[in-house]
Amino acid sequence: MPKMKTRRGAKKRFLIRKSGKIKSGRAYRRHLLEHKGRKLKRKLRLTSHLARADAAAVRRQLPYG
Repeated sequence: MPKMKTRRGAKKRFLIRKSGKIKSGRAYRRHLLEHKGRKLKRKLRLTSHLARADAAAVRRQLPYG
């Protein structure tokens, strides 16, 4: 059976931790920042972990992660 291919876009965006959780960056930090509050922009700098339902989809895209 041939090797499975990794989705390259997913590989660049997600990291599977030792615990099995998937680490990702946060959305809404690219543009239109002038109307967003200082506190929100500070929180968007942090990384987050995906929800269990979303993590299943990402795991299929990263077969060797």
